[in-house]
Amino acid sequence: MNDTRPARTFRLGIDIGGTFTDATLVNEESGAIRIAKVPTTPRDPSQGFLAAVRRILRQAEVAPADVGYLVHATTVATNAIIEGKTAPTGFITTNGFRDLLEIQRQIRPSLYDLQFEKPRPLVPRYRCFGVRERLDGRGNVLVPLDEETVRQVAEELRREGVESIAVCFLHAYLNPAHEQRAGAILREALPGAFLSLSAEVAPEFREYYRASTTVINAALQPVVSRYLESIEARLREDGVDAELLVLQSSGGVFTFAAARERPVFMVESGPAAGVVAATYLGTTLGYPDVISIDMGGTTAKAGLIQDGTPRVTKDYEVGAAARAGVGSGRGSGYPIRTPVVDLVEIGAGGGSIAWIDSGGGLRVGPRSAGADPGPACYGRGGEEPTITDANLVLGRLNAEYFLGGEIRLDVERARRAIQKKCADALRMDVVDVAHGMVEIANTAMVNALRLVSVQRGYDPRSFILVAFGGAGPVHANRLASELDIPTTLIPLSPGITSALGLLVTDLKHDYSTTVIQRVDQLDFARIEEAYRTMEAQGQAVLAREGVRSEEVAFVRQVEMRYVGQGYELAVPLPPTLLGPAEIESVLEQFHRAHDRAYGYSAPSEPAELVNLRLTAIGRIAKPALRRLKAEQRDVSVARKGSRPVYFAEAHGFVDCPIYDRYRLPPGGVVAGPAVVEEFDSTTVIHPGYHAQVDDFGNLLLRPTIPSPSGRGQGDWPYACR
Repeated sequence: MNDTRPARTFRLGIDIGGTFTDATLVNEESGAIRIAKVPTTPRDPSQGFLAAVRRILRQAEVAPADVGYLVHATTVATNAIIEGKTAPTGFITTNGFRDLLEIQRQIRPSLYDLQFEKPRPLVPRYRCFGVRERLDGRGNVLVPLDEETVRQVAEELRREGVESIAVCFLHAYLNPAHEQRAGAILREALPGAFLSLSAEVAPEFREYYRASTTVINAALQPVVSRYLESIEARLREDGVDAELLVLQSSGGVFTFAAARERPVFMVESGPAAGVVAATYLGTTLGYPDVISIDMGGTTAKAGLIQDGTPRVTKDYEVGAAARAGVGSGRGSGYPIRTPVVDLVEIGAGGGSIAWIDSGGGLRVGPRSAGADPGPACYGRGGEEPTITDANLVLGRLNAEYFLGGEIRLDVERARRAIQKKCADALRMDVVDVAHGMVEIANTAMVNALRLVSVQRGYDPRSFILVAFGGAGPVHANRLASELDIPTTLIPLSPGITSALGLLVTDLKHDYSTTVIQRVDQLDFARIEEAYRTMEAQGQAVLAREGVRSEEVAFVRQVEMRYVGQGYELAVPLPPTLLGPAEIESVLEQFHRAHDRAYGYSAPSEPAELVNLRLTAIGRIAKPALRRLKAEQRDVSVARKGSRPVYFAEAHGFVDCPIYDRYRLPPGGVVAGPAVVEEFDSTTVIHPGYHAQVDDFGNLLLRPTIPSPSGRGQGDWPYACR
């Protein structure tokens, strides 16, 4: 990146989670990494953000002016929608389509649920207006824009006190002239209001999806702008003059200025960071095919990376019971048509609360104790039993070394909470209930891992599992065992791996346009012109952000379907000119993708292009993993004691050796059962498994005895590939 400021030495990543806010500081010269965690402040996340920045800089003795750039992952956009705290917004559309946001779609998440209620529109009907104008399906003007009506609507919106306006005219993705003119009138009449035009935010067909995306962007603009401006001002007061970036839902980063303009692109900012980190670790270590599991304090998130590239979807809903992917609870939230890392997120985190349902069964989640008051064992007023309490009772967590001893856990409080809320009602022993809680959470996470792999047409046994988050390594061995995944990788400092992901991605801007053409009737010149136009847009934006031309790259994709289908699949395109030879290869890829997704393909059926997509990338230098020095391989130097730990396969408690991860030598092997502790997480190694330390300090968990599939033992003990 082009920067006239003095050279800076450090990069800082801040990830706000539901329970903790994580900070990672990387020294670009030495590769040294420092970490810090502070409790998240739900009422004002920026307080936890600033506390994390100040703590890590103080502990590392780094001057604020030495930070070159800071990357932030945040759920402020998602929370604003879920909590109904979006800005007062107006909606303007083509006359006759005023009820677009009310009608929504005919689908519902459960086919036979007659009581289902659609999510309430983000813009109430009295702030929705239709204006006289009309384009046909090819973008030709049928009815000119009635500019006087636009001015009248602007006056109505002024009286309603709106802060932001969304404009979505029919077929504007083909011809944006009417939207652009309406936007000019609105800016003149309401100079203080934010404005989102569908032709700029989501220039694709299907008017409801385009309108929903544009409305979400408009409703978030004031909220996100105030949040980012507040953080920026306070950072500058502290002397941090770094380049400020935000992680996007697609896994790239963009500047604070771009985030204020297009906040809909950062709706899934927080969860995407973990997948980015897993991608970086996998590709760096020679594992291009990865399944990631990020188990934090509130949720667990599963993602899939193939050939070093995370799966990205545009079928995503935010709010309510929103989920990514086709067929996963669709209809329960607000759809957005921007690239989002394909994740399955469930309410199974360390703070997930166990409870007894009306049928007398034990349940876990999705409600969480969060950061305030937290699990019962924190001693901060929480009385509900959580997964953290269960793991503590089972001996898997060290009451004296949670967060490096910063928080002391109370085992008796944890036992009492499980006894009072669950064990008494079930007439069971506390330990058995604690184990049941953990297994219920494990089952939920196994199902999530199957959703991102088996349901997408991938065999999880062909992937490596990368487990992180504060609670992920505690459960990872059991998850891998259930799915017969041969190797599990636990990175160093897994509790802050997501924050590391913020520092190993590039600047990205995504563009799209609809061009519906049959493959056998393609206008190659028109397609190339569309891509060139999008590339010019991306080049201009990256140039404004200080990226040199030699650091710019473009990735092309096309969305295809069989003629007559209602939904399409994304297929990568070559960076060169598209011609008859190239399109045949693209068509073959589409057939394979269709077979993987749906279990069949139809090569004899005609196919068509639907949407052209382009990602403009500004390359950012990434910190390298530090290779550790291997003086000897005896892990006994890292042993710090032992304690009883419960394992179902051992039928009870086992006197388990405890190891200090920071003292484990490269090449060393820890035989299970064992527990490996570090500042921000704990790795539990089950009987029948072992963990080998690779050259970079990662733990590689594998079965000591081969699994029935024959995949288990692999090439142990000869390190990783």
